[in-house]
Amino acid sequence: MMERRGFLQLTGASLAFGMLPRVVSAATSSGARTSIDGRLLVLVELKGGNDGLNTLIPYRDPAYYTLRPQIGIKPEGMIQLDDKVALHRALQPLMPSWEEGRLAVVQGVGYPQPNLSHFRSIEIWDTASRADQYLPSGWLTRLFRDNPLPARYAADAIVLGSADLGPVAGGARAIALDNPGQFNKQAKLVQAMAGQGDNALGHVLKVESDIATAARSLGIGGKLSTEFPSHNFGRLCRVACETLASASGVAVVRLTLGSFDTHQNQPGTHASLLAQLAEGLAALKAGMIELGRWDDTLVATYSEFGRRPKENASGGTDHGTVAPHFVLGGRVHGGLLGQTPDLSTLDASGNLPYRVDFRQVYATLLERWWQVPAAPVLGAGFSPLEFV
Repeated sequence: MMERRGFLQLTGASLAFGMLPRVVSAATSSGARTSIDGRLLVLVELKGGNDGLNTLIPYRDPAYYTLRPQIGIKPEGMIQLDDKVALHRALQPLMPSWEEGRLAVVQGVGYPQPNLSHFRSIEIWDTASRADQYLPSGWLTRLFRDNPLPARYAADAIVLGSADLGPVAGGARAIALDNPGQFNKQAKLVQAMAGQGDNALGHVLKVESDIATAARSLGIGGKLSTEFPSHNFGRLCRVACETLASASGVAVVRLTLGSFDTHQNQPGTHASLLAQLAEGLAALKAGMIELGRWDDTLVATYSEFGRRPKENASGGTDHGTVAPHFVLGGRVHGGLLGQTPDLSTLDASGNLPYRVDFRQVYATLLERWWQVPAAPVLGAGFSPLEFV
């Protein structure tokens, strides 16, 4: 029988099929209940490398304004968390979660031998590899390979806002989609084509028909009374909640917001992106509370790297190393974790050393959120953190 790749090349149909939501099939899930069952992880990729020092601001460090005379956040632009650090004022919508003790900020997250290439560094984060190691699959793909979800789950993961499958690349049952209406329309297209009887096309449709099954199982399109922001990230948060309103489940939702690659004119762009992040996550929280699922939801941000502490000549920042990341949810133990950046300890390249390995964050998600061993997924043992 003709293989899918050969069929698409022969017919020139790769573009048409590329427009469909993508389902990448893993081994058939068993019906047994797993420790992952019922607990949702929402990953939010801050694409492009978020500037950590203007997100969580070490305002007491005199070197901060020395390194950033133009783009450093002034006191009126920040929300003080303690006597050392403050949040950017644009993150105000996250403060109710902070005050409830359900928002944790993990400081100084990075990894040894940091790579400052967008492509390579996000690959390291997505695969949970060492800087000198290349792995063929995402870290969540390896999780679901060894801990398959019950068969009633529509998919392992849904990816919103990016065509890149990231941590669920390489074999997870992952669905990439943009909005519910488009997904349902495309699923119907697959169903209509399935009746045409072409044998070669049938081989393709045998794989692609998972899309239609997933659309029916997810029950996409449930309406909520929660109001979501009108910007794109708010729309993605609405799609996520409407998708999760169904009876059948997914274990992971990955959202993407960008671009945080602020090489020039950073202040306005960065403030807008942080506002979108905070407004979207506040609405996502409200939507999940409406669905009765907030206590079983954990939201975590990640980004390929932070920015260089010293501003550049264009009113921006160049690729750096570490950054803080947010974790929030109904069962999160809130507060500041890790060490406040010390701007007197920059390395020879003018960057901050990491204090928390990002794989410690992953180990916490695996062992404390999902109660599964982390070492088989991450390839080594990493100390969990205290946010769960």
